[in-house]
Amino acid sequence: MTNSPGWASVKETFFNWDEFVGALPDVLSGFLLNVKIFLIAEPLILIVGLLVALARGLKAPIFFPLRALATAYTDIFRGVPTILVIYLIGFGLPALQLQGVPSDLATLGIIALTLSYGAYVAEVIRSGIDSVHPSQVAAARSLGLSHGKTMRFVVLPQALRRVVPPLLNDFVSLQKDTALVATIGPLEALRQAQIHAASSFNYTPYLVAALLFILLTIPLARFTDYLAARSQRRRGQ
Repeated sequence: MTNSPGWASVKETFFNWDEFVGALPDVLSGFLLNVKIFLIAEPLILIVGLLVALARGLKAPIFFPLRALATAYTDIFRGVPTILVIYLIGFGLPALQLQGVPSDLATLGIIALTLSYGAYVAEVIRSGIDSVHPSQVAAARSLGLSHGKTMRFVVLPQALRRVVPPLLNDFVSLQKDTALVATIGPLEALRQAQIHAASSFNYTPYLVAALLFILLTIPLARFTDYLAARSQRRRGQ
C-alpha cells in the first residue's frame, strides 16, 4: 500500500498528523456525547426488550392483543433500517408540535435507538426464554409457583444467563450506531469530524473518530468472547 502511486496523496488526506492533533479535542468532546447516548439507551433497550419478550410469551387468549402488538413492534422495527428510524423520530416527533414531546436532538436519538434495538434485544431474550426446557416450568408450577414467579425465579435467570453473549454483541453494534444520531444534528464525534473535514478538506478527523470508536468497542468485544468461552466450558464443550 505504501508503495502505491497514490500513497502520498492518501497519506496527506487521511493521515495528516497536524489535522489529527487539531481535530482531536473537538472529536473527543463529541465522543463523550456518544458515550452518554450509549449509557442511557442501553438500560432502556434492556427494559423494552424484556417487556416485549415477556408479552410475546403470553399464551392465554385474553392477552392476544398485547401479544399481537408486541409481534407487530418487533416486525416493524427489525424491518426498518436504524437510520430511517432516527430520521422519522428525529424529524417526525418535533413536527407534531405536541406538548411534552422532547425537542433535544440527543434525546430523540436515544428514543430512536431504543425503539430500533429494543426489537432485536426482545428476540434475543425470547430465544433465551424458549431455550429453557419445559420441564423447568412444569416443576416450578408443581411446587405452587404462579406464572409470574416461575418466570421471575426459574425461567428468566436461566434465559438471561444464556443470552448474555449475543446481547453484548448487540451492544457492541449499539456503540457504533450512536454515530447515526449525527444525521439529525447533535454534535457527537462523527458530526465534529464532519465539521473539521469540511473546513480543511482533509479526512483525517474521520480517522480520529474511528479510532475512538475502536477504543470503545474492542474491550466489550473481548469481554463478549470471554463470556462465550466461559459458557462453552460450563456446558463441557
